Amino acid sequence: MTGLIVIVLGGLYLFVWRRFYLYDMEDPFYRRGNWLLCAIYIAILYIFNRIYGGYRIGFYRVTEIIYSHLLSLGFVNAVTYFQISLIARRMVNVIPIILLLFVQALIAVVWALTTNKLYFWLYPPRRMILIHIGSYSESIFWKMNTRKEKFNITHRLRFEGEVESILPLLSDYEAVVFSGIPSYARNKLVRFCYENYIRVYIVPTVIDIISGSSEYLTLFDTPLLLLRNRGLSLEDCGIKRTLDLLISSIGLLLASPIMLIVSICIKIYDGGPVLYKQTRLTINGKKFQIYKFRSMIVDAEKDGVARLASHKDDRITPIGHIIRKLRLDELPQLINVWKGDMSIVGPRPERPEIEQEYEKILPEFRYRLRVKAGLTGYAQILGKYNTTPQDKLLLDLMYIENWTILLDLKLIFMTLKVLFMPESTEGVRPGSVLPIEVCVPTKEKEKKNQDFESTDNQ
Repeated sequence: MTGLIVIVLGGLYLFVWRRFYLYDMEDPFYRRGNWLLCAIYIAILYIFNRIYGGYRIGFYRVTEIIYSHLLSLGFVNAVTYFQISLIARRMVNVIPIILLLFVQALIAVVWALTTNKLYFWLYPPRRMILIHIGSYSESIFWKMNTRKEKFNITHRLRFEGEVESILPLLSDYEAVVFSGIPSYARNKLVRFCYENYIRVYIVPTVIDIISGSSEYLTLFDTPLLLLRNRGLSLEDCGIKRTLDLLISSIGLLLASPIMLIVSICIKIYDGGPVLYKQTRLTINGKKFQIYKFRSMIVDAEKDGVARLASHKDDRITPIGHIIRKLRLDELPQLINVWKGDMSIVGPRPERPEIEQEYEKILPEFRYRLRVKAGLTGYAQILGKYNTTPQDKLLLDLMYIENWTILLDLKLIFMTLKVLFMPESTEGVRPGSVLPIEVCVPTKEKEKKNQDFESTDNQ
């Protein structure tokens, strides 16, 4: 089905190119040139849909798949328009490209809705059991329950240390979720599931993430796993710094009109300072002054107590709500990137006092400081402002332990996808210093707790 949608969308582009643009060129392309342009178009469209998850039917919500397709089509057709204009050596008529985008968008929506319905008809949700230790599993249970078309947790069992009594229960289920289970027990349970073709979902630990990035080696006929545990090499840092300088310079140039408008709006609103400076931590715990557009009232923390922004925080100004929602408050951080304090991609920079609180709860949280703090990253893209410290750590370690320059480029493009997703800017509970619990509406939270308790040890 993926191949079909790519061919159809590429074929539409080829038709528009031949019908409206080919014979208007000063040097008309021959047949091979036509096919080359079509191949380039299809390749770019395929790559961006892979980055944005447009082909992840059954894994992402259908609305997110549609959004991914529309974003990919918009970007690719914009690039294609300027490509055609360069070939023609003038700005060509944009109407055919706009009509092409409209037709392609309709086809993509129909394709997403049809394939999504077909997928869940062919693959209904598996009957699942959640085996857990600790309160963190409550969050897993609730998140899976928001995707009932994919996950069907019918039983929840608190692990009490005895493995043998659990094994007979597993045969009644098609999938198992493990959360917080000790490795000695989890190994036995996973082995049983492997032998009986039972699907397994594991909430990873820090060691799981680190081990998962290991390099496979062989010593004669003996397999080895190599964990380098060194962060980025000197060569990697050089490549990453070059990319940071290039993107931050271009970004500051392109964003300067927007930054000027935001500055004027903030100044007109209350006459206070435009920029907000704050001490944050970067690589190896080094302190630096981060720059942001001020989105809160002046002296928002005049009592000296560090607080994260809460849901519907009354300290946030009307202008602040807008720029935070669109992530415009973070544009001045391009200056930090250009100076070398931060990187374009990396863990979110935390305040020293909040970092200390996180490390009291989770000592491994300091592992995030193995690389420079960043404007964007897995935790910023996949998480929210109120994402828990444990999830932040795991997401950031996924990035650190699997770093490549291609991963940086992928995350930069993925950032465009979340810019207009308001749920990614949710705050913590009012008065909270740490985002220990996801902020959800009260009625929804009460229902979540009732569902959670009703399945516990049934």
